[in-house]
Amino acid sequence: MPTLALSMIVRDEEQALPACLESVKDKVDEIVIADTGSKDGTMEVAKRYGARCISIPWENDFAAARNRSLAEVHSDWVLWMDADEQLDENAKAALPRLIAARGIDGYIVPIFDYVLGMDVKIWDYPTRPNRTGFAPAQRFPAYVEHINARLFHRRPEIYFVGCIHETVWPRLRDTGKVVYKANFAIHHFGVVTDPATRIRKNQFYRQLLQKKVQDMPNDAQAHLELGLAEMDVTRDFQAALQYFAAACRLNPRLGTAWLYHGLVLRSLGHPKEALEALRHAKSISGQRADLCEGLGDAYYDLQDFHAARRCYKRALSFRKSWPAIESKLGLTEVRLRRTRPGLARLRAAVKQAP
Repeated sequence: MPTLALSMIVRDEEQALPACLESVKDKVDEIVIADTGSKDGTMEVAKRYGARCISIPWENDFAAARNRSLAEVHSDWVLWMDADEQLDENAKAALPRLIAARGIDGYIVPIFDYVLGMDVKIWDYPTRPNRTGFAPAQRFPAYVEHINARLFHRRPEIYFVGCIHETVWPRLRDTGKVVYKANFAIHHFGVVTDPATRIRKNQFYRQLLQKKVQDMPNDAQAHLELGLAEMDVTRDFQAALQYFAAACRLNPRLGTAWLYHGLVLRSLGHPKEALEALRHAKSISGQRADLCEGLGDAYYDLQDFHAARRCYKRALSFRKSWPAIESKLGLTEVRLRRTRPGLARLRAAVKQAP
């Protein structure tokens, strides 16, 4: 039977680490934790769970740190997680079957990022009502799902890439490995930490993203990630526009880059150019809620209220309850002299989200 290791990097995670390791302890054969300079009781917690712990210097490079931890693994397969994550309950039954499957080298794992409301956005991922049934997450009303290559066969050619938002996916892809989707999830609680911690982390991540662009100047994803940081952290839309434009140029089929290129153009007061970029995003990615909203905003700015109304109604078709779009649709109805239904939508939106 193939063996499985949990590989982690940590720093000052004394509070979060017990829940993480408790969720994993009976599902893996070994736990390897690399500490990058904790000043609290993180390592004592790790050792209580039987982890093999190493201390490594922090070099402003998440991939380098994870690869140091990866080098200490002896098992056949590797699962990697962060301290603010917990493993799905059904992983205990799923993992043995997944790593025993022949001809598969890795798995893409769904990750549920819990958030404090349906209006919280993480990149371009849709926010969903929390119906996961995962007990530790029941107090959070919503989550955003994304995927990452979190489970892989330990081989020398498979290692982490990227000083931030690091992943083994490029190595799995570039070496022709066979990758499937896993039937368990990882639950992430990092987004629901206190605001001061999130701000501090976001500022730190922005610095690393600048380094990532310098290290990987021809990588469209790196430019997209830095553009998002400039847009969300510094609110420097001109800088964000520069990076989104570079991402579009480097990978013309990267629909998310065209989406944010259009959204920033609109924020900078260029609705006509924004509409062109958003239409291009639609040709790549198809109909999506955030894209329909962006198109509606651009049409509204251009005073094409009929087109804006169609886009907002299409956006609402993706989600039953969305007060922000209800209010935009209500205002558009008023502009079209449909005053009574427009005011009704506005009042309903205010009632739902005062």
